[in-house]
Amino acid sequence: MKNLFILGLALVFLTSCNQKQHYTQQSAEIDTYKKAIAAYEKQKWDELASYYADSAKIQMNVTKENAQTIAQNITQSKDDAKHFSSWRFNPKSVEYEMVVTDKGETWVNFWGNWEGTLKANNKTYVTPVHLTAKFIDGKIVREDGYWDNSKLMIDLQKMQPLAPKETTTTN
Repeated sequence: MKNLFILGLALVFLTSCNQKQHYTQQSAEIDTYKKAIAAYEKQKWDELASYYADSAKIQMNVTKENAQTIAQNITQSKDDAKHFSSWRFNPKSVEYEMVVTDKGETWVNFWGNWEGTLKANNKTYVTPVHLTAKFIDGKIVREDGYWDNSKLMIDLQKMQPLAPKETTTTN
C-alpha cells in the first residue's frame, strides 16, 4: 500500500511538471513589448513598426470593425504628438504579464499611467491605460487598448474657438 501511495505521488509530481505555463512576467514577448512601448514614448516610429506584423490590427478604444493598421496608428500617433511637449508612461506604474490561453494564444498585457503635457495649456494629464497584444512568431498581430481620455478631450473642446453663428439677412 505504501508503494502504491509513493507511486501515486510520483505520478502527480511528474504530470504537474509537464504542464505548460499559462502565466509569466518574464518572456521574450514581454521584452519585445517593452521595446515597442519605449519606441512609442521616444516617437521612434520606424522602430515601433518593426515589432508588428504587416497585417496587425490595432484596436485603440475601438471595436474590431474600426481597427487600424500599424501605419494608420503611427500616422495618428504622429499627429497626436504635435500637441504634446512630452509624453511617457510613468515607470512606477508599469506592469507586464504574458498569458498563454487554453487555445494556445500568446498575449502580453500592459498596465501603466500615461502622462502627457499638452502644449496649449502646459497641463499634464495622467491617464491609466491597459494594452493587450497578441503575438505570433515574435510579432504583434493584434493590439487592443483601453483608457478614458475624457478630461483631455473636455479641455481641448474648451480651447476650440467657437464657430461664428450663421446669420441670415433678408432683403
